[in-house]
Amino acid sequence: MSSQILYKDFSCFLKEYFNFKVQKISINAGFTCPNRDGTKGWGGCTYCNNQTFNPEYCKTFKSVTEQLEEGKVFFARKYPLMKYLAYFQAYTSTYGEIQELKQKYEEALAAKDVVGLVIGTRPDCMSDDLLDYLSQLSRKTFVLIEYGIESIYDKTLERINRGHTFADTKDAIERTALCGIPVGGHVILGLPGETHQEIIKEAAILSSLPLDILKLHQLQLIKGTCMAKEYMDAPNLFTHYNVDEYIDLVIDFLQALRSDITVERFVSQSPKQLLAVPGWGLKNYEFTAMVKKRMLEREAYQGKSF
Repeated sequence: MSSQILYKDFSCFLKEYFNFKVQKISINAGFTCPNRDGTKGWGGCTYCNNQTFNPEYCKTFKSVTEQLEEGKVFFARKYPLMKYLAYFQAYTSTYGEIQELKQKYEEALAAKDVVGLVIGTRPDCMSDDLLDYLSQLSRKTFVLIEYGIESIYDKTLERINRGHTFADTKDAIERTALCGIPVGGHVILGLPGETHQEIIKEAAILSSLPLDILKLHQLQLIKGTCMAKEYMDAPNLFTHYNVDEYIDLVIDFLQALRSDITVERFVSQSPKQLLAVPGWGLKNYEFTAMVKKRMLEREAYQGKSF
């Protein structure tokens, strides 16, 4: 067990592409979402509040270049030789006219020390024309597409007003992988109505897809969202994980997951003033250390039961 790699982390993935240190810089490029503007629905996903993951410098009145420069100032103090990935994170970063999208992506790549793009989007917002452009771009620079999967269960996707099906997710991931572009996915563990067994089954289903990276995080209820109101009205409809229970859930998920899929993170940190529950008060690195410790105790490792 001492020589067994516990799980494949994001640093291992980056080393496959870069021989220097890289850091993602988040960008809010002013995109919206088809689930907010009426194209697919109104109000967005019931858990969503983009303020929970936008750094202070991510303001839409600032250009892509200005946001990148401010982000670089923050990281360069600690790592002066750092290179950067422009992370189009806010809302749906492939939702717009293709010429506008190209302009924003290429503005980011023109910034000094930016060596690639990470583009966060919905599975139902990747046109063939845009995918063809990104495929050509990926032959010249690093490109990673990150899809919001959230759940493999259509019953859950409908309940959280996601506005797409898992079939949409599967199609987008497979089309992207066929173009030779690394594919990431985002999954929320603990969505209402999903049992422990169903969550672990997700790992097996996702392992059947050509995914390179997964981001996991706990369900966070953000003040003012529809889901937070639902929780206040009917808390019995939600599973209440404490830290230890969630750690064991993550480990069970990891053991059922294909061993070559990179796991970028286990938890997310929303600003304290916005978070309703859970109030664990743990940093990402603290939680990761707890997961590793428990995995050693359980003699667990990624893919053990795959």
